[in-house]
Amino acid sequence: MVDVPTLYSPSSSLGDQILDSPLCGELIGDLEVLEDISQSLSDNAFSSLHVLDYQNGVTTEDRSAVLDVLTPASSPSSEVTTAGTGQDELSSGSLSLECRICADRASGFHYGVHACEGCKGFFRRTIRLKLEYEKCDRKCKIQKKNRNKCQYCRFRKCLAVGMSHNAIRFGRIPQSEKQRLKAELDVSGKEEQESQELDMKSLARQMHDAYLKHFHMNKAKARVFLTGKTSTPPFVIHDMDTLQHAEKKLLTQLLGNVASGDFSSLEEREVEARIFRFCQYASVATVTELTEFAKAVPGFADLDLNDQVTLLKYGVYEALFALLASCMNKDGLLVARGGGFITREFLKSLRKPFGDMMEPKFQFATRFNALELDDSDLALFVAAIICCGDRPGLSSVSQIEHIQESIIQALRLHLLSSHPDNPLLFPKLLQKLADLRQLVTEHAELVQEINKTKDASLHPLLQEIYRDMY
Repeated sequence: MVDVPTLYSPSSSLGDQILDSPLCGELIGDLEVLEDISQSLSDNAFSSLHVLDYQNGVTTEDRSAVLDVLTPASSPSSEVTTAGTGQDELSSGSLSLECRICADRASGFHYGVHACEGCKGFFRRTIRLKLEYEKCDRKCKIQKKNRNKCQYCRFRKCLAVGMSHNAIRFGRIPQSEKQRLKAELDVSGKEEQESQELDMKSLARQMHDAYLKHFHMNKAKARVFLTGKTSTPPFVIHDMDTLQHAEKKLLTQLLGNVASGDFSSLEEREVEARIFRFCQYASVATVTELTEFAKAVPGFADLDLNDQVTLLKYGVYEALFALLASCMNKDGLLVARGGGFITREFLKSLRKPFGDMMEPKFQFATRFNALELDDSDLALFVAAIICCGDRPGLSSVSQIEHIQESIIQALRLHLLSSHPDNPLLFPKLLQKLADLRQLVTEHAELVQEINKTKDASLHPLLQEIYRDMY
């Protein structure tokens, strides 16, 4: 190795320019090949190229560099090529690789790094001729335009970026060896991709199972009721009389565990307040289901408790309205776990602002249901809504974004597999995330307006969700 600090008569700038020329570089390169072959034959050790040693030590980070140099190309420094090296150089023009020393366009992988012809020749001459340069303390910045001005700093830069005479030069590897290396790297990359796809499929199954476990009503069940394929059709609520009848017939389904005293107080209120209260109890039940579902998302339970609360607070209504679409058609909405069906026209007939509450949800449901998602699709979509890293006040943003990224990738692969005839379904579904945020914002404003009128009080859990949200 060269002793850099030792004084020696420096090469002239003109001499360096001549030696840097591609033609001269190729001539020296051919002489070097002959010397390498001679050394190989005398040592009876063709393996001195260390191809296998390099291959066994290749890492994921090195893989791209290895693949880059497997495609032969001519030197970009000159249109003159030789049979010895022209077919083995890196096609840096198509890949736009820069020389690690001077930032000129690299011509190949030389002495362990991507380098241009000039710096390759400079390093080779310095090593072969054992040149020693006048020491420089200025730490010159080596660039294409000034690389010949300070040989000391240029050589120091070569060493700093990892150039070594012992490093493998892929341009000298036989074509058969290149193909073998490339095939092994391709197989490794394919195996890694297949492993990732298996992980994504496993995540999709896990979310689907949790979805079916924690949500009492799902799209498959709702379709049975909405298409009239059940032996007991839902009770239709289309006016005041049918509403009063439904309140008595479907009391348990409509109000869940609400006490009889609460129901008696509801009877004294006008119809709009009663319907609003029914909607609240249905929402609270769904929020509870969503909370249990969120715990099944891999990584969610490991988050800071405050982050879990924040994600649920900002995500449950977006998820709720996505799920609600499954219980809707153009004519109305399933209620009481499928026991009742309240018509769209009746809901629109309620006095303002109550009559304005459900119509935007019907409009969204029409567009959302046109995507023809099934429960396995919805499971991943709802999980992605909950684990959203841009919610305000989160402390573990990167961790949450990592969770969501896994879910999004699983959703993309799942949609491509389950809806092969609709390749644009994934971007269309992602657009619905923005639609849901707008829908929730409008809903929150309407709820606050109703709450101010004192026509109906807000459930404590929903009060906590809406507080400081919008």
